[in-house]
Amino acid sequence: MSATRADPAAPPQIVKAAVISGVVNAVINGAIQFFMLRGHDSIPMSVDAISAGTHTVLGSAVPLAVSLAMILTAVAHWTLKAPKKPFVPTTLWLVVKHGIFAFGALVAGAVVWQRVVGTVEVSVATAVVVLGAVAGLVATLVNYQTLSAVVEDAR
Repeated sequence: MSATRADPAAPPQIVKAAVISGVVNAVINGAIQFFMLRGHDSIPMSVDAISAGTHTVLGSAVPLAVSLAMILTAVAHWTLKAPKKPFVPTTLWLVVKHGIFAFGALVAGAVVWQRVVGTVEVSVATAVVVLGAVAGLVATLVNYQTLSAVVEDAR
């Protein structure tokens, strides 16, 4: 690739779009989680059981991360204005890959958290910040990886 080539979605634009997506998703999902969790006094980060009968922060983070990863991968593809590969098979494979990675990363992180720290009760505000941060991180990484892969593939 030549340094003088003017790409419509060069890496600085991809990074900027990814960060904006991450911040927006962190705020939106943090607000959603606030309204879902209000009324609770405290919430455990995790518990030492596979099927907990209680709501936990990291237990909520897993489906949040997986669904965001898969949805935002498809959205990033459809909203990209630059030339790109067709959705099937390139982006469809990214949807699956990002969902599986988000699941594995969050479950592994929750298991390590439980093993090292144990059960810790946190306030609703802390739970909202953690879930918003997870949503923001997932959105940033997924958007960056999707745009980079689709634009690189189209070159």
